[in-house]
Amino acid sequence: MADDRTFLTTRQGHPVRDNQSMRTVGERGPATLENYQFIEKITHFDRERIPERVVHARGAGAHGFFEAYGTIGGEPAAKYTRARVLNETGVKTPMFVRFSTVAGAKESPETERDPRGFAVKFKTLEGNWDLVGNNLKIFFIRDAIKFPDMIHAFKPDPVTNRQEAWRFWDFVAMHPEALHMVTWLKSPWGIPANYREMEGSGVNTYKLVNKDGVAHLVKFHWVPKQGVRNLTTQQAQEIQGKDVGHATRDLYDAIERGDFPEWEFCVQLMPDGPNDHLSFDPLDDTKRWPEDQFPLLPVGRMVLDRAPSNFFAEVEQSAFGTGVLVDGIDFSDDKMLQGRTLSYSDTQRYRVGPNYLQLPINAPQAQCPFATNQRDGQMAFYVDKGGADAHVNYEPSYLGRGLNEAPKVEKEYHQPVEGHLGRYQPTRVSDDYAQAGERYRTFEDWEREDLIANISGDLKACPAELALRVVWHLWHCDQDYGRRVADGAGIDLEKAKALPLLPGKPAPGENRKGPTYTDGTPEHRAAAGA
Repeated sequence: MADDRTFLTTRQGHPVRDNQSMRTVGERGPATLENYQFIEKITHFDRERIPERVVHARGAGAHGFFEAYGTIGGEPAAKYTRARVLNETGVKTPMFVRFSTVAGAKESPETERDPRGFAVKFKTLEGNWDLVGNNLKIFFIRDAIKFPDMIHAFKPDPVTNRQEAWRFWDFVAMHPEALHMVTWLKSPWGIPANYREMEGSGVNTYKLVNKDGVAHLVKFHWVPKQGVRNLTTQQAQEIQGKDVGHATRDLYDAIERGDFPEWEFCVQLMPDGPNDHLSFDPLDDTKRWPEDQFPLLPVGRMVLDRAPSNFFAEVEQSAFGTGVLVDGIDFSDDKMLQGRTLSYSDTQRYRVGPNYLQLPINAPQAQCPFATNQRDGQMAFYVDKGGADAHVNYEPSYLGRGLNEAPKVEKEYHQPVEGHLGRYQPTRVSDDYAQAGERYRTFEDWEREDLIANISGDLKACPAELALRVVWHLWHCDQDYGRRVADGAGIDLEKAKALPLLPGKPAPGENRKGPTYTDGTPEHRAAAGA
């Protein structure tokens, strides 16, 4: 007789004892390939919908070029990176950009309150570089194992096929790190006026590496030269009543009349390492790097000057991945970046096919020599052997035939890694509430009013106990924030303030006392300091 299990398991029936964290070497990573629970979860998630994208289904794209300034903060860019695309001037690198919404289906309105995807493919002379991010510089979660849960909560109810406010807030109530993103999303910043007047960000933390093998942590940002403009809920509803694709129309109309959209490409830099002096972990993508400490440094510009000639071939089949980097740009141990690097390319192989990189929209530019030993697979239509011996699709060859390895760089970047393998909850969490409160206080009055109205309206549709917990969270971000939402939603603020701490969570504004190491033997946990 089958077990009537009341706890979470994998599809193999194994108990899931920690659904909050990937297994990493130490608290800050890196993640390991034997993350079976995560790999099973994320690869199943990648295959939940066909043929449109599971997320970012509604989108528009355009072609353009990138030009590097050759400097970063007044110094030669080569001081920080050996990536030619960032340190060589006088080169116009071809690009393709896809803008999108996240949660809606392919034909959903572009006025939806939703993060906007900002995916950029640089077709450099050294191969493709994909920078895949959004418009808000941060994200809801900091561990990739939570991504399927987050999207499931934000997508329509599997029973009613309706997006329900209570599902969204039920997830947020259990993840205080999401409060920062939610504060942005429920404000007018959650509905950009169009794609041209919208910021972009890589969101994740990467590394720049120079010719000496020295690395700096880096965040990438796009600043629109057209300025930034957002919509209130009422303004968005008025536009939606006339045009559900207004942002796509605006983008293509601007290009057609020669008003080419332009963005300045900027970086924030930080010394490589844990940076323990900061109140937040710079690898935590639910946090912004304060710009007064880490200013935006211009490195180049992007111009979009050509609309696609065919939507399906160029926009729908365009495929991006966070693992697509050029030499001089490297991974950090950002847990979202490591998880996305598996998930994005895995999704493209499933959605478009194993040979998606042979499609012209995704292939490197003709001037970039590329040659692999990969063969066959569904829809293969050429062999990218690059002039090598077609008989030899392996390496090395004793006979000296076929492809050889590329020359080694003079000084490779090597990251020391030490720690106990396990599932860790982060210790630096005090800013989960602080940055959300700071963002609330820096909004203009009209932005705060729209934010309060949007959240209050949502909470009226939520169960009373959930609405109380959300107000509790918001009050700890900023007392005025929580009070105004409570007033707007008709919630007893004193009753909300009296709620106990969430089980297993530190008090708002406090860090965890030590690493939370949730698997392994008691001896291993003790050795890890847990």
